[in-house]
Amino acid sequence: MIEKQSDNLDNLAGNVSEEVNKNEDSSIIENQTSEDKQSSEVDDDNLYAEDLKNTITNNDARLEQLEKEHETLKSQYVRIAADFDNFRKRQSRDQDDLKVQLVSKALKAILPIVDNFERARQQLKPESEEAQTLHRSYQGLYKQLVEVLKQQGVSPMRVVAQQFDPKLHEAVLREPSQEFHEDIITEELQRGYHLEGKVLRHALVKVSMGPGQENSQEPEEKDKVEEDINSENPISEEN
Repeated sequence: MIEKQSDNLDNLAGNVSEEVNKNEDSSIIENQTSEDKQSSEVDDDNLYAEDLKNTITNNDARLEQLEKEHETLKSQYVRIAADFDNFRKRQSRDQDDLKVQLVSKALKAILPIVDNFERARQQLKPESEEAQTLHRSYQGLYKQLVEVLKQQGVSPMRVVAQQFDPKLHEAVLREPSQEFHEDIITEELQRGYHLEGKVLRHALVKVSMGPGQENSQEPEEKDKVEEDINSENPISEEN
């Protein structure tokens, strides 16, 4: 009886020992699994961090490249816009110049008609009532012509008593003058005109050589000059 009890106790102790060993083994396995899991999580975190770092680096490089491309495209756009603006201004300027040239050509053809009107106005001296009526009609036509020229931007030059300027005037004659200083215009032979501030036709003028030119010459020199002038063929009035 006692032996059986002893055997039972031994069996019980063995079972307890085996159970304890199993529990210890299970605990070790669980701890190892937990450590492996933690290690795996750490490795995953490290890989994720490394991937994130690489992604950020790649994005920064791509952003820098895009910024450079943007600056290049912006510079090209600014240059193209400036070139187009210059082209537009040049085209507008060329069109304006062409318009002025065409208008100038047409107005130059009209100016001789204006000259004839002015000469006729100076020569006509109406006496009879019929002649006065005709003269008034002529004056009306002349005023209309002048008004049309004004509307086109044409304005006459005022040259008498002005300083001679080769850009505006063309000197036909030069003669001594007691009234005007040298290079002062004494008479207008043909009226000059401006068109929008530019010369449409130069004025034909007579220019002073200044006072005392005749008296400064010696008698012999004056006689020789007169002989030279008299020896030249006179210009006919038709010319």
